[in-house]
Amino acid sequence: MVYPRNMNHVGITVTDIDAAVKWYQDLFGCTVIMAPIAAADDGGYFAEIIEDIFGPGFGEMKLAHLATGDGVGIELFQFANPKSERREDNFEYWKTGIFHICLTDPEIETLAKRIDESGGKQRSKVWKLWPDKPYKVCYCEDPWGNIIELSSHSYEQTWSNYDRPHQP
Repeated sequence: MVYPRNMNHVGITVTDIDAAVKWYQDLFGCTVIMAPIAAADDGGYFAEIIEDIFGPGFGEMKLAHLATGDGVGIELFQFANPKSERREDNFEYWKTGIFHICLTDPEIETLAKRIDESGGKQRSKVWKLWPDKPYKVCYCEDPWGNIIELSSHSYEQTWSNYDRPHQP
């Protein structure tokens, strides 16, 4: 049966999981569901699952589970073997794959400034999507180079109110 599924979580790789947990808590108010734990290829049952997912070259990692205000999860990963590393070019938006997550806050100007002041980066100006409507967006990144879009309104509210003809 086809019906709209709920978003469960997004996985994000960082190079310092303890700092990332604190940053996502402090900046976005995320709730820690599971503090960072270590997981290794130690021959146990969980190791079998991890090896199946990450392949035979996997050695060890830490992971933590956070939740946003609407219950969508953010799963943070820090790999030790192979070691997590920041991408040299973290904005290859034209390549396939997920290139950003989006969080909603009515005061995105304030939040973008806090991101910039806390080790992250405000990548774009705050833009009003249409002159006659209040919907705004801004692109930022966390201190580990993961792209975060900020939106002033919910996804459904913003895009269901798009009444302009498509412009090439």
